[in-house]
Amino acid sequence: MTVIHHALVLNLHQPHGNLELLLEQNPQEAREILFAYDRIARFLWSYEEVAKVHLSLSGSLLETLSSQSFQKSVYGIVDCGSLLWHLQNRQIIEILGTAYYHPVLPLIPSDDWKDHLTRWLLQGSHLFWRQDFKGFWPPELGFSMELIPLLNELGYRYVVVDSEHVSAISEMTEGERLFKPHVARFGNAEIIVIVRHRELSNALANGTSYAAFKNEVTRLTTGVDDPLVTTCSDGENGAWYRNTQLESNFWGGFYGGLLEDAQAGGPIKPNYIHDYLDAYGAHGLVKVETGAWNTEWHNGKDFGQWAGGPAQKETLDRIRKVSHEIHRALTEAPQRELGRQEAEVMTAAHQRLLRAETSCNFYWGETWVSRANRDLDEAESTLARFRAKKYLMDADPGWIVPGLQSA
Repeated sequence: MTVIHHALVLNLHQPHGNLELLLEQNPQEAREILFAYDRIARFLWSYEEVAKVHLSLSGSLLETLSSQSFQKSVYGIVDCGSLLWHLQNRQIIEILGTAYYHPVLPLIPSDDWKDHLTRWLLQGSHLFWRQDFKGFWPPELGFSMELIPLLNELGYRYVVVDSEHVSAISEMTEGERLFKPHVARFGNAEIIVIVRHRELSNALANGTSYAAFKNEVTRLTTGVDDPLVTTCSDGENGAWYRNTQLESNFWGGFYGGLLEDAQAGGPIKPNYIHDYLDAYGAHGLVKVETGAWNTEWHNGKDFGQWAGGPAQKETLDRIRKVSHEIHRALTEAPQRELGRQEAEVMTAAHQRLLRAETSCNFYWGETWVSRANRDLDEAESTLARFRAKKYLMDADPGWIVPGLQSA
């Protein structure tokens, strides 16, 4: 019997301050989200010999879960310290690297890409006690080939992309395009591309039985040797993931059936992407068109969900302007000695810019775009303070930053 390898990827994200706000204004929703996070490892413990789940957690979510004040505020609901500890179980969970504030990377200035990625790596290394993050999850699956050199530089082996944007360069069947890893090249850099199957992912996100999934996967992969079926969705949105009744949520209503069938020798085997690559490698060359994954009404090709409205476009233009000014200041900074106060001011301005780039600020259109503008207001005012003190000596001349590194 042909083994069908299944890579399950779940994206977990909350924008800065959102869980805290929900806890005050809609505590039931906050509890459901926290239970959805806490449920993951606890459910998988009973299936440690077969379960393999990839998780991406945004930096802003990790920041909240690891905050002592937040942990204290949800004491008695979820033990966030234990939750984070349980996610370190590498037998059942593989953590993917991502961008700290969950931006749609192709929509923000490329000068800010490395800052988001390195900031997440610092936090991920600290919280998960490891340096080796093999795979990269682009927020909203927003990817462009120009990212490949940076992913190479930071040590990523593979990146997950949406099937809608992958076209073959090497000769391959449609089944091989969808159910094999491939290589994408940009200049002298290359990376392995893992193809998220859009239709199967939609079915899982909307709620489906394992029997229906098994039948469809078996049909789609017929004729493909050693297929890798990759499904990706958010892991905390909607009743399918938040429902506390086990039989009515993703884990009891779907994934438990898959794991029990795998234990019994069924055709679908959960696998880690890196283990699959070690065993079978990549298949052929592909090109990935710039795009994102699908939302309720948007197919991801032109980023209309995040950049289609006047307010969204205006704020993205403003982000490019503020980013240019901040990076110009950062470029000039190493040319003179910076005191502690100046360094802290510059770091604060840059952090506000990165936070303004959060995808949620644009996903919800004019409802949330004001959040980005508030952070940009703070970034600009903080940058103005930096420039006003440009030629002033710091009060503590003994503490010098020889070459300021961005946060």
